[in-house]
Amino acid sequence: MIWAKEECLSRDELEALQLKRLQRTLPWVFERVAFYREAFKRVGFEPGDLKSLSDIRRLPFTSKDDLRDNYPFGMFAVPAKDMVRVHASSGTTGKPIVVGYTRNDLDMWTELVARIVTMAGVTASDVAQVSFGYGLFTGALGLHYGLEKVGAMVVPVSSGNTEKQIMLMEDFGVTTLISTPSYALHMAEVAREMGVDRSRLQLRVGLFGSEAWTDEMRQAIEADWGIKATDNYGLSEVMGPGVSGECLYTCGMHLNEDHILMEVIDPKTGEVVPENHEGELVITTLTKEAFPVIRYRTKDITTITKEPCACGRTTARMKKVTGRTDDMLIIRGVNVFPSQIESVLIEIEGVSPHYQIIVFKKGHLDDIEVRVEFDPGWFTGRYRDLEELEQRIKHRLHSVLTINPKVRLVEPRTIERTAGKAKRVIDLRNQK
Repeated sequence: MIWAKEECLSRDELEALQLKRLQRTLPWVFERVAFYREAFKRVGFEPGDLKSLSDIRRLPFTSKDDLRDNYPFGMFAVPAKDMVRVHASSGTTGKPIVVGYTRNDLDMWTELVARIVTMAGVTASDVAQVSFGYGLFTGALGLHYGLEKVGAMVVPVSSGNTEKQIMLMEDFGVTTLISTPSYALHMAEVAREMGVDRSRLQLRVGLFGSEAWTDEMRQAIEADWGIKATDNYGLSEVMGPGVSGECLYTCGMHLNEDHILMEVIDPKTGEVVPENHEGELVITTLTKEAFPVIRYRTKDITTITKEPCACGRTTARMKKVTGRTDDMLIIRGVNVFPSQIESVLIEIEGVSPHYQIIVFKKGHLDDIEVRVEFDPGWFTGRYRDLEELEQRIKHRLHSVLTINPKVRLVEPRTIERTAGKAKRVIDLRNQK
């Protein structure tokens, strides 16, 4: 099922619509946001200079630091009286990034999330359990209103209290699970401990996001829950969820291009890379009123393709985010992403999907230790088996990363669980 005709426009029709909307957005931000007015003037650009989509490359990028420096409302294009809601990023240090919405913004956001959940196969017949934390985080309320838009019954259970969540899942006949992928795996683990018979559940589909995850983790979730697991992507600075999402063919996340203009750049040079080449995703909003962003550097690493999809949608698709330019680890000159390590661990029999990467100094060099829980169902009680498993993990990690990280097996349930984003990397380099 396809939610909106805009998902099936020809490339020419889509780009004409993007240009029309961009030509309306640039004067809006120039007149109303001092930061953009000054940025445009610095490069000698007037809003009327934009004649084609490629002209946007003449404009400077917007960074997360720019948003943070204008805390709380300096980047807003409308006064407070015209806003109906604010959200904020979930940063752990310093001030959060605050984003705002007009009534039209909320309606548009709801529409785009409705597209995403429809892509994943959710209909008015479904019962959807939202296991994201409600609050300033955009994920929970964003998915909530989009699910209601398609007519699904929403169970706003929020995060935590996992045993109760599983009870409600069974008692309410939940068919759709909304959570982070790591929390979905934790819920499955708790369900097994509770002795829940999966055949009694009606769960059939999951929409997972808010953290990077691999296809191997998808397979683990699908095996644990017996569902179709789909990925979706969004970020607070743009709106929240609704930027892109997977259809049931799971061959990339369809981008809502009629509302968002995407570029992929070389993170070092800032130059746009060709289609199907990996780089950093840059986003310009085309219809936002309260909090438009121009050429926002997301720091997310991905690839975009415009090849046709079997589902019938003509929108471009982005691959799963493989990492971030700011969470990439450089270990002895080698670039390492946590997603690479996760891919290795999930393929190895005898370990659970719960792991942490400890970054530390060894003399003057950076080093890493991978801590991963062994599977209690696999362990025979022989210490030698653990030693052999550690060696197997080290060998596989070396073949993928080309470095030799330390590996430490730890007992089940010793790595912290969380209902939100899993804390995968512990950086000890600056600790004395």
